[in-house]
Parts: sequence; C-alpha cells; structure tokens
Amino acid sequence: MSFNSSTMGSGSRTTRRTFEFGRTHVVRPKGKHQATIVWLHGLGDKGSSWSQILETLPLPNIKWICPTAPTRPVALLGGFPCTAWFDVGEISEDAPDDLEGLDASAAHVANLLSTEPANIKLGVGGFSMGAAVAVYSATCRVLGQYGNGNPYQVTLSAIVGLSGWLPCSRTLMNQMERSHEAARRAATLPILLCHGIGDDVVAYKHGEKSAQTLSAAGFRNLTFRTYNGLGHYTIPEETDEVCNWLTARLMLDGSRS
Repeated sequence: MSFNSSTMGSGSRTTRRTFEFGRTHVVRPKGKHQATIVWLHGLGDKGSSWSQILETLPLPNIKWICPTAPTRPVALLGGFPCTAWFDVGEISEDAPDDLEGLDASAAHVANLLSTEPANIKLGVGGFSMGAAVAVYSATCRVLGQYGNGNPYQVTLSAIVGLSGWLPCSRTLMNQMERSHEAARRAATLPILLCHGIGDDVVAYKHGEKSAQTLSAAGFRNLTFRTYNGLGHYTIPEETDEVCNWLTARLMLDGSRS
C-alpha cells in the first residue's frame, strides 16, 4: 500500500513523496477476538520478525497486525536505504522531526485498524522506531489530528512502546494546552513504556525524558518500566510485563482486575 504526501514548496510548487509500505503479517487470535493491535518493528527490520514473536505470547484474544515499513534513505545511516517508518538524523529532542514520514506511517496504522469490528478494542505498539510511531499515534489520537492537520479518526485503547522515544516532543505541551478535549483524552489513554538502562542505541535518557514529557502534558494513565542491564532488545521479563498490562488494561479474558 502506498501513501502520497504533499508539501508546498517555493513558487507554489507541490512536492510529493510516495511511501510504499511492505508486506503486512497477521497473527490471528487463538481464542475469542477482543482486541486488535498493530505492532511496528524497528529500523531495518520487517513485520514478519515480530509476528513470529507475538504468536508465542499467551494472549489468545488479541489479533496482531505487523506491517513492514517503506524502504527509504535514512540520514542516521548516512543515507543508506533500509526499512524505516520515518527519516531520522539523530535521536535527540533538538533534532528535526520528519513530520511527513511520521504522518504517513501513523495514517497507515490507522488505516489498518479502521476496518476492525466496532466492538473490538484497538491499540498500537512497537519497538524502537516502531515505538516512536506508536507514541506519536497516541498524540495524534489525543489531539484529534495528525501533524499536518488532517483528522485522526481511530479510537485507541492501548499504546505500548519498547525502547523508543517521543517524536515532536518540543511542541506537544503547547498543543495540549489549546484543547480541553485533548486533556480529557490524554488522561484516560493507557500507555506502557519500557526501556533498558543499558540501551546503547536509543539511550535510556530518551525513554525516561519521553515518559516525563508525556506525563507533564497530561497523559496520566502512563506506566514507565525500566530494566537493569537490558540493552536494545527485549527479554521475557519485559514481554511478561506487556502481556499482564494488556490483559488488565484491555480487560481481556483471564484478567484479574
């Protein structure tokens, strides 16, 4: 599937970027279908890698949708092309955000969720760069629009971000202060962020700062978990946390809450 994105340049010329997304892998629920979560891989990976992991989790009531990002040049890699949800030059609050790429990926996720039955709870999760898009999707949901101003029309019930960061963090607070509805949505949207203290790819400080920024912006239903010695990968302790959290927050069969 492709998305066209337009920006106005000098002399009223329109520049279009087309994002060609790769193959989408789906893990069907083994039990009663109660929730659907789009799970987004990290930089240079593909949807099939995570679909194999998610299939082993004890969450029989969740349908997992694992898309593959477009292949594009990535500034962080010196322009080398690989699968990436958006372009990134460095992971820093001061670095420019590829709003066009973020919007295209968030819209792709929303489109994948838009055809799910009305009684199914919806969520977005991801690892590393995929986690960044998941958290960005949360801000779009709360603000009711993408960064380009187009309406965001999917109701999200859960956000999970592993070893990621918050894009567009510098402008979030001002955007939140303009809308009482955004504040109401932010206070009730469950978010789970997990980060390893030993992460040498997306430094722990970025995950911690992202959680602090979201909390300060009014995301009160946020859980931030840290893991001593964990690098830029996942471990059973972390996936167990994700399973327990999703079961409770989405009130899946087997929930003790």
